[in-house]
Amino acid sequence: MKNYKTILFDLDGTLTDSSSGIINSIIYSMKKFGVTIEDTAPLRRFLGPPLHESFMDVFGFDSEKAMKAVEYYREYYTVKGIEENSVYEGIEDLLASLRLEGKRLVVATSKPQPFAEKIINDFGLNKYFDFVAGSNLDGTRSKKVQVIKYALKSCGIGDISQAVMIGDRMHDVAGAKEAGIDCIGVEYGYGDYNELESAGADYIVKTAEDLKALLCK
Repeated sequence: MKNYKTILFDLDGTLTDSSSGIINSIIYSMKKFGVTIEDTAPLRRFLGPPLHESFMDVFGFDSEKAMKAVEYYREYYTVKGIEENSVYEGIEDLLASLRLEGKRLVVATSKPQPFAEKIINDFGLNKYFDFVAGSNLDGTRSKKVQVIKYALKSCGIGDISQAVMIGDRMHDVAGAKEAGIDCIGVEYGYGDYNELESAGADYIVKTAEDLKALLCK
């Protein structure tokens, strides 16, 4: 196990459980198109990837219609959905322990940066993080590798061999690999062991407590 000095965290499914807010925002968006969602199970595919891509993948929208769906999504999300969220058990203890050991902590999420910053601030987690990196509201810098590279550059991290990404979906693992850093997968989020293993996660843990045991001395 390396002694990682810089630790990047995904947000949704890793630091917080935002599934209710995301799914309710999708339901609202689809109602704008006259579509009623009876079964919400397929909507869990939205938990992780960029929204624009998910609307195309799940509903077969073209790029223009997907962008409109994102606009409708944000009508609900910015008012209600963003509040339908909670911090996973053990996360704050983990973050506090890592800071005590002098680790540099960074958020790296495909969620738009202003939303990510608000969530981190509202939960009082901002005191643990040096930087919050996210996508742009116009949909650019939404791929995980782009966010990770942006985070590393913004924090002036030249030696990426001592950096690691922590996330719950294959997109986190793929983005980390493409950016040239290790990745730890967490099973308590929206992915599962098979997904994380198949994507090539360097380590996989079940709980925040397991993460603490792995990363702290």
